[in-house]
Order: sequence, then C-alpha cells, then structure tokens
Amino acid sequence: MPAKERRCAMESCESVLAELSAEIVVQDQDIIQSYTTDFRNKYHGASPALLRPRSTAEVARIVELCGNHNIGIVPVGGNTSYCGGATPSPQGNQLLVSLQRMNSIREVDANDLSMTVDAGCLLSDIQEAAEAEKLFFPLSLGSQKSCQIGGNVSTNAGGVSAVRYGITRDLVLGLEAVLPNGQILNNLAPLRKDNRGYALHHLLIGAEGTLGIVTAASLRLHRAPTSQVTAFLAVRETSDLMPLLAMAQGATGEAVTSFEYISHASLQMLLNKSPGLRHPTEEQSKHYVLIEAATSSTVHSLDPAIEAFLEAGMEQGMILDGTIAASEKQRMDLWNLREHIPEGEVLNGGSIKHDVSVRVSQVAQFIELGSALVAQYGQGARLSIYGHVGDGNIHFNVLAPEGAETNAFFEMLEAEVSPRLYDLIAKMDGSFSAEYGLGQDKLMLNEIYGDPVKANLMATLKAATDPKNIMNPGKVVAPRQHQTQEVRICA
Repeated sequence: MPAKERRCAMESCESVLAELSAEIVVQDQDIIQSYTTDFRNKYHGASPALLRPRSTAEVARIVELCGNHNIGIVPVGGNTSYCGGATPSPQGNQLLVSLQRMNSIREVDANDLSMTVDAGCLLSDIQEAAEAEKLFFPLSLGSQKSCQIGGNVSTNAGGVSAVRYGITRDLVLGLEAVLPNGQILNNLAPLRKDNRGYALHHLLIGAEGTLGIVTAASLRLHRAPTSQVTAFLAVRETSDLMPLLAMAQGATGEAVTSFEYISHASLQMLLNKSPGLRHPTEEQSKHYVLIEAATSSTVHSLDPAIEAFLEAGMEQGMILDGTIAASEKQRMDLWNLREHIPEGEVLNGGSIKHDVSVRVSQVAQFIELGSALVAQYGQGARLSIYGHVGDGNIHFNVLAPEGAETNAFFEMLEAEVSPRLYDLIAKMDGSFSAEYGLGQDKLMLNEIYGDPVKANLMATLKAATDPKNIMNPGKVVAPRQHQTQEVRICA
C-alpha cells in the first residue's frame, strides 16, 4: 500500500476508535500480537486495535462506523484456524473484533432440545452447560477448550462425531448476526421447520466472517448418552474400513458416533517422540481404527452389539487385534492418541497438510492412489494419514525424510506432490478443503479446482451484501472476483 493510502487508512482507524467507548478498545500491542499470527505461524499481520464489544448493539456500532470510514474488520475467535482466516492484513489497516466478552449461555430449553448462546462462548463451556441439563452437544474438536462457537459456526467446523451427528451446519438451528451495513439479523428461533424463504443463516455458516459477524447461535442438542463403548482396533487393510463401518452401524443400530482412521506411521511418529504414551494393541498393523458408539437408551445395551461386531470382524480376518476401554480414563487415553497425531507431526519436523474429502466409499481408493503418488514423486517423503473416515474426510499429510532440510523439501512437495494429490481429488469429484475452510490459504486452490459458477455466485453475494468489502477482506472470495477494499482519499 502506498504511504499516502496507508496514512489515510490509519487516520480512518483513529476516527473509528475515537467514536467508540474506551472500555472496548485495546491498543496494547502485546495483547494484539497474539491475534496477528495464525495458528500455524504461516501468516503474520498487524492491527492498530483489538475491539472487544460486550453486546450485539456494540458490534453493530463497530460495523456501522467501519463501514462509514471504509475500514476492514477481521473477526477473531480462539485463533485455531489452519487457513489464516482470522489473520489481518500485514498493512495494519484493519481492526480486529473479538467477541470473547460475549460469552453467556442465553437459554437452555431442555424440552426443545435446544440452547441459545453468545458467539464468544467456548465450545467446552457449551458442552458442559448441556451436560448440566443431562443433554449433549455433540460437536467435539481437539481445540474445544479454546475455540469459540462463533468461529465454529463461521468455519463450519467438522469434528470427530460427524458420522452420527453431522458437522456444525447440522447442529445450528438459527443465528443472530451483524450484517455489513450494521443491521442486526435476528434469526435465532430454534425452529426445526421454517420455510419463510431463504435460509439466510446457512449463508453465514462457513462464510468465515465475510458476510457478517455471527453474534449468537441457537444450537441443536441431543439426549445425553447413557452408555458408550470405545475401542481401538488393528485392522488388516484400508479396503476393510467401509465394510467394518457398515458392520458396526448395523450391529449397533446406527449408534456409531466416531470412526477414526490412524495409519501406523502416524501413530508411530507420535509414540517415538512421546515416551509417556504406549501402543494400545499387542498386535500391530499398518492400519488402525478408533471407534466409538453411544446410546441414550435406558433399555438397550451396546456391549453385546459391539461384541458381536468385533467377533464378526475377527472371524472375517478384517480385525487383527483390539482393545476396549474399560474406564473413562482408558477411553480418554485412546482419544488422546488420536488427538495428538498432529502434535506427532510437529515433533517430526512438521508437514504439508492436505485436508481432503471423497465419498465414504472411495476413502480406501484415495489412500492407496495418493500413497502411490507420494512414493513416486515424493523423493523419500514420509506420510501421516489419519482422519474421519466415517464421513470421508482424510488428513493426508506429507513430511520430509528424517534429516532433510525441511523448508527446501516442503517447497519441492508443494510443487511436485500437492498438485498431483489435488488433481487426484478433483478426478474423484472430492474436495480440497474438507473441514478447514478457505481463509486466505486456499484461495488459489479454489481458483484452480473450484467451480467457476459457484465462485462467481459467491463473489456476487459478497458484492451485494458487502459493497465496501469491509468484512474480513481477502478471505474466502478471491480479490480478483471482488473489488478491493475501498480507501478514503485524503486531501
């Protein structure tokens, strides 16, 4: 940005801050800097201030003022995005808005199986509020003690229970949001059926703050499980994954909540660097599954169903070994292995991540074909493969060989391997972004592999709802498809 335009932008930021209550403005750069670098330390931005409104009305006032002065707004939550979706521009001409002070549980309606919460509520607090009413909110993420529900909604977060309960979109009944013109959209009623035109709240889910700021959400709750069974299985081949899932669902009556795949390489990378952890099965395999089933029934027990499933899987040679959690501690130990797989990658030098999805029926085929591509073009690269195979979402991550110079090797991987993997995903009619979103990291991928008709429609929606491009500029919608953020011209 030219010096004059930068000066104008900073003056406009100062004008906005001057009209806001000092109680919601933070200009301490030591605090602000914790929001200006993304979770993966890949994007680095700057901002003159962090705004912490206490109410929806204050959010509306912020948006209105920023619109008047053509100042970009970047909503921030728990800063756990993998795609730089909440990182401001390095030019320092955008204001950060955090809803961390808006963290009330507005209502829990046990008879309606719904809950209405402020967007700044931590996911773990929502889970606990549901539990206090003997209910269950099934969205579960590794970052649930730091991520906020507004961010979960804005990124349409996935999680480990999607195979049974769906992703965030399936758990949202209504939203309250501040639109780019400062108006408040109140669509919070937790109705299961409402056919009064467009489902506008669905436009905001997954929009990453580019169409408005979500300030509250009505959420779908479920009956709390009365029993659950968790098992860690060594399985024969990836081709056995889908038959095993079908067998488990049939045996339990669709009670399977999670069906997670972990490759032996992924698990071993973690165990090699974490001496406090141990392998959960006596017999080892190239492939493992963490399966969990739960029921709210007070009549039917899952134990005989799981036993029948395991017996059938072993008789057919698909299950080689397994362990069933005998206590909550053992259950958490098994889940800790799964949730720390990304940490194992970090401890082994980091990875080039591919958050992809295919049809559930094609998961094994993708793993096989993708692994062959890495073997052919990866120059000795290591693979870490894991993910939510029950919903077709695979984290297909590539690491440098031990001892290799990481940065140079990653450049080679991004040039020679990643495009081939994305080409494969495109041929399989899959998605290059299963659950992480687009942010700023995947804009180019969307240019290459996205549907141009969809991209143009997104740009049209963005331009119509946010003509000044103040809402999280440069995210989700590629800059060339939408006018750049306006800058007020100084005299």
